[in-house]
Amino acid sequence: MLQRIQTVWIFLAILGAVFLFITGQDFSLFGPTPFISIASVVLVLFGFISILSYKERKRQIQLNNISMMINALLLGLLAYWLLTLSGGIDFPEKGIEPIFPLLSIICLFIANIYIRKDERLVKSVDRLR
Repeated sequence: MLQRIQTVWIFLAILGAVFLFITGQDFSLFGPTPFISIASVVLVLFGFISILSYKERKRQIQLNNISMMINALLLGLLAYWLLTLSGGIDFPEKGIEPIFPLLSIICLFIANIYIRKDERLVKSVDRLR
């Protein structure tokens, strides 16, 4: 069923990846490679696959865990980029890009909590049959 609360949390994580894709266009740590754009597209795909695999809760949890690891990697890279980025008091060039992977990690963690709760509910109902 797509109308579960974890679908909303996964969708919010997808929005975080989309906003990171939009705002992270000036990221250049590895040269001309658009690393943030590629990772954001992968996160959006994993999110939609996770939403569409609502009948397989274990797969949903695995996809969310992989997405959380990719977001943690992005968070670390963006934090390193912001620490090495030049900027001053007159014209600060630092952005809000690290907020989006952090929010996505939190949303995916909450979604995993609700998925596990559903899994426990289904197992308890199966015991009663």
